[in-house]
Amino acid sequence: MGKPDAAGPAGCDLVIRLAVTSDITSIVRLLADDPLGAAREIAPEDGAPPDAVYVNAFAAIEADPNARVIVACRADQIVGTLQLNLIAGLSRSGLFRGQIESVRVAASERGTGLGTRLFDWAIAECRAAGCGLVQLTTDRTRTDAHRFYERLGFEASHTGYKLKL
Repeated sequence: MGKPDAAGPAGCDLVIRLAVTSDITSIVRLLADDPLGAAREIAPEDGAPPDAVYVNAFAAIEADPNARVIVACRADQIVGTLQLNLIAGLSRSGLFRGQIESVRVAASERGTGLGTRLFDWAIAECRAAGCGLVQLTTDRTRTDAHRFYERLGFEASHTGYKLKL
C-alpha cells in the first residue's frame, strides 16, 4: 500500500490510508451524503453501529488481496473514500486493470483538491500493481463528477449497463 499523504489545503494534514473496520460508520455516512446515496444506503444513527451488511461486505473486501477501501482523513475525520479493485483480464492481451468505485468526498472538502489527491494515490497504486488501465463507472446524473474525471484524463469511452438482481 502506498505511503500516507500529508499537508492538505490550508496547512491541514491529510492522510490517505487503508480503511479499517472502525471506519465503516464514517464511510457509510459519506456514501449516504448525496441524493443518490441517501436513497440506497443505510446510514447509522449517531452512536449506532453500522448495519451488518456493511460489516460483512467490508470483511469480504479485506479478505480479497485485489480489493481495498481507501479513506482520506483530516484531523481524525474521514473526509473522502474510494474502493479500488485490481482485475486480471484476458482482453487487451491479458491487461491487468484497476477499477475505482464508491468515490465520495465530504461536502466541506469539495473543491479543495482532495478528490485529485485521492485519485493520484489510487492511480499510483494501480501503476505499482502493473495495471495498464484504470476504469470507473459513474451515474449519468453526476455531471460534476463527469467534469472532474475528464479533467483527470479519463475518457467517457464506453456505455455501462447494470442488471439489478
